[in-house]
Amino acid sequence: MFPRFAFVGYFTASIVGAGPACARADSRTTDDIAGDVPTADTVAHRTPTTSMDTVGRSSKPSATPVSDVRRDPLAANELGRIPVFEYHLITDKNAVYERTKDGLRHDLETMYRRGYRPISIAELIDKRIELPAGQSPVVLVLDDASPSHFRYIEKDGQLEIDPNSAVGILLEFNRKYPDWRNRAVFCVLPAAQAGRSFFGDKGIEGQKTEWRFKKVKFLADQGFELCNHTLYHARLDRAGAQVEEFIARGNMAIDSVVPGYKVRTFALPLGMWPQNRELAKRGSWRDPKGRTITYSYDAILEVAGGPSRSPFDPQFNPYSIPRVQVIGDSAVTRTLNSLEKHRQRYVSDGDPRSVARPQATAAGN
Repeated sequence: MFPRFAFVGYFTASIVGAGPACARADSRTTDDIAGDVPTADTVAHRTPTTSMDTVGRSSKPSATPVSDVRRDPLAANELGRIPVFEYHLITDKNAVYERTKDGLRHDLETMYRRGYRPISIAELIDKRIELPAGQSPVVLVLDDASPSHFRYIEKDGQLEIDPNSAVGILLEFNRKYPDWRNRAVFCVLPAAQAGRSFFGDKGIEGQKTEWRFKKVKFLADQGFELCNHTLYHARLDRAGAQVEEFIARGNMAIDSVVPGYKVRTFALPLGMWPQNRELAKRGSWRDPKGRTITYSYDAILEVAGGPSRSPFDPQFNPYSIPRVQVIGDSAVTRTLNSLEKHRQRYVSDGDPRSVARPQATAAGN
């Protein structure tokens, strides 16, 4: 049974309540959902896009040809799959919605050691995957804005980031490996239960209400991507006429902290679409003061489904990006192993001017 999230104020803190839930388990295996790599004839060039150097800053579009590569185990393949790993609580035990602190550290080391480097969802949909030859992109998404994601420790009147919170772990990993950029995606709730209100409030887990905005702004300033997860995690399939309100007010809350920030990504609570699916993509809501708040997203995150198709794959759908729920110690390794086993790992050729795709070798070679 999923715990309830409750709205308790316009953008303010929330009542102490039950623990978090964001995802439903997907019964399919990684092998079942791996899918087929596009054929040599399906991609002719990079589709020109308005690309993003960092979230919110655009650069010039580019169009480049496809190049052929042999299907060696780690040969360049920019039509391969990209894992979008989904995390919830970072705690002292593993469970369906929990990953241990050391488990997260181990996951990062595994990805790094196997040649993966982080990109944001914005970079994914903009086709800005500029990695050295042989490296692969990975996306880390943290849902629900719990204190376990970003916790402050107050010492002698000064605030320090808890090194055992997700942000503390990610920052330390970046210091250890500078080419592991700060590109994790935080799908936030501004007004949910149990401290899921911009990473903690009202003293829950030692987090003060007045620290919330400071945390959100810090993430944006450091290059992490902010993603809307609605106001308080309401199920949109049951929200009726309030769908647009719940989504728009999530955007408003982010804008109140980082004015002008362009929220490009939306994560569906529990993976549930509203009855009118278009309202998850774009819509508007009029607040009590008569102001009309509009929203429009470039990407929507599903709750499960396996690794994502490459943005250069003609079947890539930015409005239905699947994710891999990280459950237990083997989830990351199992996913990466499956991609290599099926030769579906996205591997960069190091040349941003072309899209490398696998070329079948002759029989017997």
